[in-house]
Parts: sequence; C-alpha cells; structure tokens
Amino acid sequence: MSFDAFSDMTSDPVADLPSDKLERALTLRNGLVAHCADGSIDQAVYRTLRREFMSDPATSKLLPRFVRTNHDTSGLWSFFKSHSPHWEPRRQFVREEFVPLIDFLEFSGAPADAIVTDALQKFDADAITDAWNKALSRREADPAGAITAARTLLESVCKHLLEDAEGNQTYGGNDDLPKLYRQAAELLNIAPSQHTEDAFKRILGSAASIVEGLGTLRNKVGDAHASGRKPVKVAPRHAALAVNMAGSMALFLIETANTRAG
Repeated sequence: MSFDAFSDMTSDPVADLPSDKLERALTLRNGLVAHCADGSIDQAVYRTLRREFMSDPATSKLLPRFVRTNHDTSGLWSFFKSHSPHWEPRRQFVREEFVPLIDFLEFSGAPADAIVTDALQKFDADAITDAWNKALSRREADPAGAITAARTLLESVCKHLLEDAEGNQTYGGNDDLPKLYRQAAELLNIAPSQHTEDAFKRILGSAASIVEGLGTLRNKVGDAHASGRKPVKVAPRHAALAVNMAGSMALFLIETANTRAG
C-alpha cells in the first residue's frame, strides 16, 4: 500500500515518504487524485517528488505534462479546476496521465512505452498524447477500449502530419485509418509503390498491412461499435499487441517526418 501523501497525521510527510521509487510515484499520483477534489496534497511532498522525477532522465519525460509545468500546488489547483468543474473527470484524468510513469517503474522500465511516450510528447499534440495514454492505461482493464485508443492514436498522427505538410494536405472527414495512412505514407515517401528495392517494398508493405489490420481489429473488437449476441472476446494480450504496434507505427511516422524536416 502506498503512503498517504495527503494525510495530516504526520508532522513531517517528506520524511515519511516510502523509499521505493514505484511507491513514491504512486504516492504522488494518489496525492494528486485527492488534490483534484479539495487541493489537499502537501506542498513539500509535491515539490520533493516532482523534483526527484524531473531530475531523472529515465522518468522526466514520463511525468504528466501538468506536473512538469506546475512548480507548486497552487498552480495545480487552478489547472484541475479549468480541466473540469467536476471531481471524478479530474481524478480519471490524473490516473490516466500517470500510466506511462507507473508502468515504466512497475515493469522494470518498459523501454518501448517510454521511447514512444517521449517521441509523442516531443511531437507536442495533446490529442495524440491523450490517445496514447488511454491506450496504455486500458490494456488490462479495458482491452477493447485500448484497441480503440490505439487506432485513434494512429489516425491523429496521420492527420497532424497531413495538416503540417507544405500546402496543408487535405483529407476527408470520413476517411478511415488505412486511407489516412496511405496519404501520410506517400507524403513521407514510405509507400511501397515509391520504392524499387524489394527489401524496402516488403518492409513498407508489411507496415501498411499492420495499419490496415489495426483498423480491422478495432472494427471487430473495439468499443466504438455495438456488438451482436456473440461479441468477439478480446484479451489483454490482444490489446497489448495492438497498442504496441500502434505505438511503433506512430513512432516510425513521426521519426520519418522529423528526418525529412532536417
């Protein structure tokens, strides 16, 4: 059980913080969940834990953006009130935002999650980071929701790349993921038809097939459509595969775009 950062039963809450890094992260998260309701996290605890995770290169990029940009608890309280007038949406937001950091510490560093998280944060698009965090946080408890979020992640990345392109590439409001990916791939010169070397054509063709498969999987088992009497049962391992593939493809697209931009 993690330390209660917002309890007033101790004279020195910083001294009573747990030593384990995962427990310290849980302490920060739980304190901020409570702060969403009544602004009760201890100022010294917040500053101590924030400084600790910010100073570690392995965790600094995994901290929620609102923690990285708010140096004290008064700023946090203003942020939470602006995010939602109600307590529960604030709490849910905090829990989801902490998933990358908690997973990283719980699973001995989860390197792939951390690498993708860092790249998406540098891309600086809130909708994309939000979709990734949702995909990560729902893999175990809500596999169908995780698959839907994974597809949303890729759709958002493709749309942002098209919008950022010279001349603002257009796309239709009803364009599905495979079509959006084809447009983005052609823009970035990674469509199979744009290459003659067989090895490249195979690799890029496989990438396109992964994206198409994600779109199909989401239509079959995601939570965005009603199911029939015998819905397809999706397991956490299926969700983990979909999320990992979506994260890898998002990383590939963004790194390709960054390389072309020079």
